Amino acid sequence: MKSVNPVGWFDIHVSNMDRAKKFYETVFSTQLVDFPIEWGRQAAFPSDHGGLNISGALVEKEGMAAGGNNTVVYFVSEDCSTEENRVEEAGGKVVRPKMSIGEFGFVSILQDTEGNIIGLHSRK
Repeated sequence: MKSVNPVGWFDIHVSNMDRAKKFYETVFSTQLVDFPIEWGRQAAFPSDHGGLNISGALVEKEGMAAGGNNTVVYFVSEDCSTEENRVEEAGGKVVRPKMSIGEFGFVSILQDTEGNIIGLHSRK
């Protein structure tokens, strides 16, 4: 098996796409891209298809509940504190402020406006 990132995509299920998009766009200072409506309501994070990192989308779909999941998606950050400082203003909650994970850097655990738990990871 190759030594590469095995994750290729993620979906974060939301119950209110407009509110969720505003949260993620505010916290990460980015613009999400709406997918064609025939795919259902989805908004993708920016990505470089030739890059090493993965991307994913917010998905609003009947029968797929937001929140209450036990999978945590970690977003790469220069410094967790930067995005962490935008969370409450964007309507979310800081569950666990930036903490050291030793030689692997730092993480912050957040809750978005839909009840989903997400993480931040940085080296500094």
